[in-house]
Amino acid sequence: MARDTANDNPIENRDQLVSSIEKGVKPRQQWKIGTEHEKVPFYRDGNRPVPYHGEKGIEAVLKGMETLLGWEPIYDGENIIGLGDPTGGGAISLEPGGQFELSGAPLPNIHRTCRETHAHLAQVREVAEPLGIGFLGIGMAPKQSRAATPIMPKQRYRIMAEYMPKVGGKGLDMMLRTTTIQVNLDFSSEADMVRKMRVGLALQPIATALFANSPFTEGRPNGFLSYRAEIWRDTDRNRTGLLPFAFEKGFGFERYVDWALDVPMYFIIRGGRYIDMTHTTFRQFLKEPKVDDIGEVTPSMGDWFNHLSTLFPDVRLKTFLEMRGADGGPTRRICALPAFWTGILYDDDALAAAESLTYDWSEAERESLRNHVPKTGLATPFRRETVLDIAKRAVAISRTGLKHRNQISAGGFNEAEYLAPLEETLALKRTPAEELLAQYRTRWGNSVEPLFSEYAY
Repeated sequence: MARDTANDNPIENRDQLVSSIEKGVKPRQQWKIGTEHEKVPFYRDGNRPVPYHGEKGIEAVLKGMETLLGWEPIYDGENIIGLGDPTGGGAISLEPGGQFELSGAPLPNIHRTCRETHAHLAQVREVAEPLGIGFLGIGMAPKQSRAATPIMPKQRYRIMAEYMPKVGGKGLDMMLRTTTIQVNLDFSSEADMVRKMRVGLALQPIATALFANSPFTEGRPNGFLSYRAEIWRDTDRNRTGLLPFAFEKGFGFERYVDWALDVPMYFIIRGGRYIDMTHTTFRQFLKEPKVDDIGEVTPSMGDWFNHLSTLFPDVRLKTFLEMRGADGGPTRRICALPAFWTGILYDDDALAAAESLTYDWSEAERESLRNHVPKTGLATPFRRETVLDIAKRAVAISRTGLKHRNQISAGGFNEAEYLAPLEETLALKRTPAEELLAQYRTRWGNSVEPLFSEYAY
């Protein structure tokens, strides 16, 4: 979850909002890769959820990380709820159910991203192990019930928790029990953004299948390979999905801003207090900037940036593009997700090949993929083939793109080597979730308990 901002600059007109996104335009030589990943905390004694407070709680982990890293603490009231690298690098934050997130620094290549991931996980282990806490790489907490999941003390989460049941059936599950791997990527122009947005949206269900890794709920198979993706289908239709308008003629920064303006808000921040704004859209807030208990306010750019962070389409536009379709997973897949999208979107030939692969997919076909992949994964039918066939071509395109980038590590490796976990999945013709289910039904004796030792970071 993004760090909330308190930018007080007043909003004067719609063009200012469009310009705020357009400022993300960067020349190719300045493009970076920012990787985010979340993980499920648990007590190794009993594989139980970890509360925020207490000598061995999430608060203690954050304070230990503060001491270890020297990063600046981020507070919500009296509670530490994150850490920021004072040099402008990454940040650590908490998802609503205590999922521990690293928002990685913008880095020039996957080698650096993967080193950052390994370093972070080692640092977390150093702090958490003496507290008896482990972290699990999976797309959804496999054992704990929603009721047993502690909610982190962040004001925005209280507002979200009250609002979610009004707009969908699974929003609280999304908040409390799911995890993801995401990558943030740059664009060189509005036209470049549009091309990448469309390819990203079309291929997002393919990424969901490749990274499907959430087959358990409350200790039992839930009937899905990516239950996390299924949860997103019933969270809040106003702010999620494949954005059909992105494929319409004339799509660009302005059209995205117009969509965002008409999505209900969550909150504004005044004097450190989060004020519930779920009753109004951002456009209505601009027209009538009144809040019941504090009177008239001045809509600010901070309000706008925070609002953008509460929109959850499968590809999210800020001053970069955020790929949001993958389940959380083990370390190798944390490196594979940014590699997959970087190879496709950061090389001209690869992007053109991906456009050729997806250009004639209809809105109904894209939506069908999104609706069926959570349950059937790589076996999902598409035209006269399956998602497995499309995924093979997409990964091959990514490999070619990464080779063209020719970013070589100190050990002489090309970035394409980080695609190995995906190529193994394609060779086996089954998702990570199906691997977990196979273990559950054989070695694990229909129990998820061994998962906590075998799949912990």
